[in-house]
Amino acid sequence: MTMRPLLIPVLCAAALTAACDGDSVRISSTHTENPDAKGALKVVQTLQCPQTMGSLTRKGTASAEGTVCTYAGPRGAEVSLHLVKLDGAAPAEALKAFEARLSASMPQAVAQLKAAAGTEAERQAAAAKAATDAAAPAGDRASVRAPGVDIQAEGDDATVRLPGLHIESKGDEASVRIGGFHIDANEGEATVNVSDGGDNVSVQANQDAAEIRTSAGGDATRANWILTDNRPSEAGWRLVGYEARGPAGGPIVVATVRARDRERGRVFEDAKDLVTLNVGE
Repeated sequence: MTMRPLLIPVLCAAALTAACDGDSVRISSTHTENPDAKGALKVVQTLQCPQTMGSLTRKGTASAEGTVCTYAGPRGAEVSLHLVKLDGAAPAEALKAFEARLSASMPQAVAQLKAAAGTEAERQAAAAKAATDAAAPAGDRASVRAPGVDIQAEGDDATVRLPGLHIESKGDEASVRIGGFHIDANEGEATVNVSDGGDNVSVQANQDAAEIRTSAGGDATRANWILTDNRPSEAGWRLVGYEARGPAGGPIVVATVRARDRERGRVFEDAKDLVTLNVGE
């Protein structure tokens, strides 16, 4: 039979990695700790803003009654630390405002990912219609059935079902489900979307741009969001994002990052350390 030898094993490995590099896509595995195993997050009234934190140096003093601190990092990176009172609002609403402001720094990355999402929806609709309306194409076929194993292949298309693993491949396109994770990929357009079926992990990548979002379960807020692009924005930014934590009901502490290096690197880790210093892990 004629099956694409590369796409399925590559996608199986993809469940173990997420970053964009040029026109390729890599997805890497991360381990999320149980939030219940971490200490309770502190209620903060005023930010602690040390003069330095790793590669970061504070600019001036805390402003807005101790609720905002700004830091400078290497290569012109910018980090801002915010203390946000929720006043009954959902943490997601407060974080949405941060995300909108940071996204405005990299409009071409946002536009590329939106266009990819629209194309993917159109492709799925067309594939569903073709599967319903068109007759099965002629070609070599293979079928393997055994307890817990179901493999069906015809030409470049294949379906693989194993315990905890489900793969569907149609030409350059593939859909992979491993445990609670769902990966959609298109080899021709270097597009990949990853989700865990809930709100905990989400990765969307296309060509030069990638968006990664994670959040922990429970009533407390533990979330981060990153938008990266190989191509610099007009201001030179290649990465923007935030790290946010806070107890149920708030306030939450949010560290925002703008960097000219698309790798998370030291700047993002130092921003996370500022959040940890204030509210804990």
